[in-house]
Amino acid sequence: MINREMDPDRDIARASTLQAPLYYSHQTFEDEKAKIFSSTWQLVGHVRQAAHPGDYFTFDLIGEPLLIVRGEDGILRGFYNVCRHRAGYPASGCGNRKLFRCGYHGWTYRLDGALLVTPEFDGVQDFDPGEFGLAPVRTEEWFNLIFVNLDPEAPPLDECLGELPAQAGKFDFSSMQFSERRTYDMKCNWKTYLDNYLEGYHLPSVHPGLNRELNYNEYTVEASPHHVRQWSPIRGAQSGDATPRRYSAGDDLTADYFWIFPNWMLNCYPDNVSMNIILPLEPERTLAIFEWYVPEKDLGSEAARKAVAFSDEIQMEDIAICEIVQKNLHSRSYHSGRYSVKQEKGVHAFHRMYRELMPG
Repeated sequence: MINREMDPDRDIARASTLQAPLYYSHQTFEDEKAKIFSSTWQLVGHVRQAAHPGDYFTFDLIGEPLLIVRGEDGILRGFYNVCRHRAGYPASGCGNRKLFRCGYHGWTYRLDGALLVTPEFDGVQDFDPGEFGLAPVRTEEWFNLIFVNLDPEAPPLDECLGELPAQAGKFDFSSMQFSERRTYDMKCNWKTYLDNYLEGYHLPSVHPGLNRELNYNEYTVEASPHHVRQWSPIRGAQSGDATPRRYSAGDDLTADYFWIFPNWMLNCYPDNVSMNIILPLEPERTLAIFEWYVPEKDLGSEAARKAVAFSDEIQMEDIAICEIVQKNLHSRSYHSGRYSVKQEKGVHAFHRMYRELMPG
């Protein structure tokens, strides 16, 4: 018997989805952290958080404490936020600093990570301060977004982005201003949430409000080697509408949803862009970080408020169905499913990418 579930080359028409235990196994969760999240480019923030020399912020990535800082030379750098003496924190939270001083024993570091001060260390032999700077983490920027990669041998970010810069370029995200940030603590596996994100199949039944805005019959999914683009024309106002629509009809007016392996997204609408980071916390617990960006003229406006409210409504609908699915994945009646050839190309693409790094 052919093992359909673990054949990464199987065509979507003949393939099965990932097996249910992969969505709650503790061993799988640990393997994913080691094989996926430690070897891929991870979105950790926006350039606004480290725009000026001395600006910094901290971030926890699968248990690794990170420190991102803009140096006095204007260069953005990433480090493990771990003091090289006895593993204290050189920094906490976010802000602007000229130096980083560990609150444990006072070891002090420059913004470029170099060790500057080691109190009470006279007489220590065979100690070279130059070898005890903060451990660096590969850091790159794109589209005003900040990424890190824990794997020093991984390909550069631009190779992983592929066609994404050209596809997302029509949305003027780089000039948009930060509007709001929300986090959602969800009782589901990170893959459960992404499976749901990567198909519009559930649009009519789970998202009636969004379904009114999009043309479901023309909903399109395009899979690339490292990302998936979902997009739909926006319907615009229709005669006889009982409730006003958010957008008026217009040429080339679309909603585009970009997911980049393994866990970050850009949701692009004509008047706003939201950035999502999906962080696995436990096998059946996931944190979703949402940030909304709008044109500067819309900051603090009713339009901006409505954009966030509309997105929040969609997110709450998604959380509800994902938590139901997560519970039911434990049922003895379910092991794996099949893909809709028309509607679940994005889910299939995700599972194939996943299997490449998690073959067993």
